Amino acid sequence: MITQQNIINHELTGMNAKILDSANKTVMGLSGEIMDETSAMLFLATENGIKMIAKKNNIWEFTSGKNSFTVNGNTISKRPEDRLGVKA
Repeated sequence: MITQQNIINHELTGMNAKILDSANKTVMGLSGEIMDETSAMLFLATENGIKMIAKKNNIWEFTSGKNSFTVNGNTISKRPEDRLGVKA
């Protein structure tokens, strides 16, 4: 089960995401399904196509089922396999 404490240890691909706050004000409020991720980027399928958004310098809201989790992008700015064992 995904919780606020272990969200960064889970696979993000397939989850819905929204940018709540950002250093880049033009991406604030952008939302969509995560299609892929690299160590530095999330690929969001939005209604305007796939957007590549940096993980760092953004506050993200991830949704899994009925639960939503707020995450500072700096804490997930690693390859998915390198996030295992990292504490939130």
